Amino acid sequence: MTPDDLLAPLDLAFWNIESPEHPMHLGALGVFSAPSPSAGAHAADLLAARAAAVPGLRMRIRDVWQPIGFGGAVREPDPGFDPQDHVRLHPPAADFQAEAGRLMERPLERGRPPWEAHVLPAQQGDRFAVLFKFHHALADGLRALTLAAAVLDPMDLPAPRPRPAEPPRALLPDVRRLPGLLRGALSDVSRALDIGASVAVHTLARQSTTALTAAPTGTRRTAGVVLDLDDVHRVRKVVGGTVNDVLIAVVAGALRRWLDERGDGSEGVAPRALIPVSKRRPRTAHPQGNRLSGYLVRLPVDDPDPLGRLAAVRAAMDRNKDAGPNRGAGAVALLADHVPALGHRLGGPLAGQAARLWFDILVTSVPLPSFGLKLGGNPVTEVYPYAPLARGQSLAVAVSTYRGRVHYGLVADAQAVPDLDRFARALSEEVETLITACGS
Repeated sequence: MTPDDLLAPLDLAFWNIESPEHPMHLGALGVFSAPSPSAGAHAADLLAARAAAVPGLRMRIRDVWQPIGFGGAVREPDPGFDPQDHVRLHPPAADFQAEAGRLMERPLERGRPPWEAHVLPAQQGDRFAVLFKFHHALADGLRALTLAAAVLDPMDLPAPRPRPAEPPRALLPDVRRLPGLLRGALSDVSRALDIGASVAVHTLARQSTTALTAAPTGTRRTAGVVLDLDDVHRVRKVVGGTVNDVLIAVVAGALRRWLDERGDGSEGVAPRALIPVSKRRPRTAHPQGNRLSGYLVRLPVDDPDPLGRLAAVRAAMDRNKDAGPNRGAGAVALLADHVPALGHRLGGPLAGQAARLWFDILVTSVPLPSFGLKLGGNPVTEVYPYAPLARGQSLAVAVSTYRGRVHYGLVADAQAVPDLDRFARALSEEVETLITACGS
C-alpha cells in the first residue's frame, strides 16, 4: 500500500458520516422502453456480465490501521467479487418510484464493492427500470455516470485527452520543493480559515425551517417530475441568467406552494440550499475520488412574486460565482482536506450531525450525456437522479437534463414528508407560473 492508494479526504468523510438511518449512496433510476416482458431479465443478465469487466466496480473499501494512513481507508480490488451479489432482478413492479424509495432506504454492504443495480420490470411488460446505487465514497456524480455507462450498451465517444504522467509520490517531500510547499500550505490554511469563519457566520445566522428538518427515521420515499426543457429556456430567454438559475427558482416556488398547501405557511421562510459544484473536468480528471465544492443560496420562498424569486436566485448565484467555488460557507467540503484520517473516523458522526446547522436542503445538478442511452438495445426514456439525505433533513432534490427533458429526482424522509407527491406536483405548477409571469 502507498499513499496514493488511500481514499481522498472527502471520500473518507462520506465513508465515516454514514449511519444506518442515513446511508451515503447516490442513486439514479433509469426507465427503459421494452419490446417484451422478458426484456428486464435480459437486462439483468447483461448488467451482471458487463460488471465483471469493469475494474471500478470490483473495488471495495477497506479500513486501514497501518502507520501509512492510520485511521483511513483504501480502495482495492475485491478478490471475491461476484457481480451476482450486486445485480438483482425483482418481481414486476406497479410503481417504479415506490420501489425505488424502498430500495434507497437500504445501506450498501460495506464489506464488498459498495454499489448495486436493481432491475424492476413493469407489470405491463412494456417497460423496465434500473435503479443504480453508488456509495458517495466510491463515486461522485460524474464518476457514477461513468461507472453506469460502462455497463450500458457501448457508445462511440471521443477519446479522452491524455493526462501527463505524474511521478510516484514519495513519503517525504523533496527538500528543494519545501519553500513552494510551505507557501502552498500557508495558502491552504488561510483558505481553510476563511471558509471556517464563513461557515460559522452563516450557521449563527441560520433560520430553521421545520418542514425541511426531521429526526432521522431511516425511511425513504422518492418521486420524479419531468419538465420540458423548452419551457425552461422560454423563461430564461425572457429574464436572463442560466438554466440552472431557473431550475433552482422552480424549487423555491414549489416549496412556497407546498408549504402553504400543507398549512405550514411560507411567510418568513428562506431556507439555505446547498448547491454542490463539481471541480472535476469530465474528460481529463483522475477517475477516482470526489471533487466537490459548493455554493450556499438562501431560497426566497417567502417572496410572493415568481419573477422576484428568480431574480433573487440569479443574484445569489452570481455572487457565489464571483467569489468562486473555493471560498465561502458553501465550500465547506474543501475543509475535509485539512482533517487527518483519524480525525475523519472519530469526528464522522459529529460531522453528520452538523449538516442540519449548515444547510436546510440539498439541490444538486447531475450531468447526463445528450445522446441516447440504451441497455440491450432498449432506449432510456426517463432518468431520475437521487441524492443522499443528510442527517436531520427531510428532503433532497437532484435534477438532470436528458434529451430535451428536465428530470427532478426527489428523496424524502417518508415519515416527515408523507406528501412528497404534492411537492412534485408543485414543481410542475411552478414552471407554468413562471411562463405566465413572463408573458410567454
